[in-house]
Amino acid sequence: MGDAMPRINSARLRARLERMSEFGRPPGGTFEDGVTRVGYSEADRAARAWLSGVMKAAGLDVRIDAAANLIGRKEGRDAAAAPILFGSHSDSVIAGGNFDGPLGVLAAVEAAETLVEQGVATTHPLEVVVWTNEEGVAYGDGLCGSRAVAGDMTAPELEKVWNGVRKADAILGLGGDPDRLAEARRAPGSIHAYVELHIEQGSGLERAGVPIGVVQGIVAIHRYRCVVRGVANHAGTTPMADRRDALLAASKLVEAVREVVTGLPGRHVGTVGQLDVEPNAPNVIPGTVRLTVELRDLAAGVLRELARQVKARAAVIAAAMGTTIEMEPSSFHHATLASPDVQAAIAGVAERLGLTHLPMPSGAGHDAQIVAKLGPMGMIFVPSVGGISHSPREWTSWEDCARGADVLLATVLAVDELQSVAASGI
Repeated sequence: MGDAMPRINSARLRARLERMSEFGRPPGGTFEDGVTRVGYSEADRAARAWLSGVMKAAGLDVRIDAAANLIGRKEGRDAAAAPILFGSHSDSVIAGGNFDGPLGVLAAVEAAETLVEQGVATTHPLEVVVWTNEEGVAYGDGLCGSRAVAGDMTAPELEKVWNGVRKADAILGLGGDPDRLAEARRAPGSIHAYVELHIEQGSGLERAGVPIGVVQGIVAIHRYRCVVRGVANHAGTTPMADRRDALLAASKLVEAVREVVTGLPGRHVGTVGQLDVEPNAPNVIPGTVRLTVELRDLAAGVLRELARQVKARAAVIAAAMGTTIEMEPSSFHHATLASPDVQAAIAGVAERLGLTHLPMPSGAGHDAQIVAKLGPMGMIFVPSVGGISHSPREWTSWEDCARGADVLLATVLAVDELQSVAASGI
């Protein structure tokens, strides 16, 4: 990679982030008002059309694949070599921020453009990728573009209807071709590596005063359905001592989840995020409560131990409250570990750039977890002020944006020098 590490144009990156924030901005709003740029929407189409022009002007060969992913390619010295992919997504949640997705996309464009401007040739072809509908607001299923590339999008999914539009037609509207979706697929082992720059969406880096996060992997998610059954009865005539209140028992279970999770050292988290109370009437003691318990960590063994402890606490609560509590698994999503070689590359270039770095898990899902099925992947995090994301108040300093883009560029070059890259763990 040589001694002189190329640097991106930070002013250009900022200007493009500010320009992209206009697509989906509330009428009369400013950058601080955030965006609603849902996948497949008119705002997303306009943003992608603008991005396509930026990528072409940067010297990239631009195409849209059958799944509507936007791809800008810079050829390498070895035309037969597997490409290095890097990028992120263009869509947002409803009333989202300006950095989740766009920073990774525009930093990737900036990195590729810097290499073009400085005449730097890589051995491997480089592909900047703008993945389609990562957030999944539309049609209720995210990571759409990356799943299609990994072969995980099925024909029935294309028939889903959202806001009166079939998903197949939505893909067509972005320039994709749902009838030829199989052509978007890439085989496992067909990429040299995938690198994604992203805001942390948490407060770990800011609290530590560290500018760069080296992502160890994307956490596993274990989710459980819980049903608390008591006895529904008249709220005015049932003495307090005689009540078998399902909501009161459920409340104690919610508290128990937090106590169990915080009682075991580590970065794992636990959430009760959904409750359904029956009969849900002001003058009836709740008879049944259905709720979800979600646990997240990189280590499945930790999650199993947390679930065991929550179940044990649930049994104690049920006995004390005169209720029953059932806790059954509803879904398991396995962790995706980043490639050790890509992690080492990120850490190494951060040190060469004089930037401290911190190994950390990603508690949120990303396209990277899907692309890891195709080859080695790694992620770079930069600080989120206040740990706020999916909000107009989402903010990452312009300095941290530039630092992250510099690390991305240098990481791509470092990975390019590796003849082979250790696989990610899934």
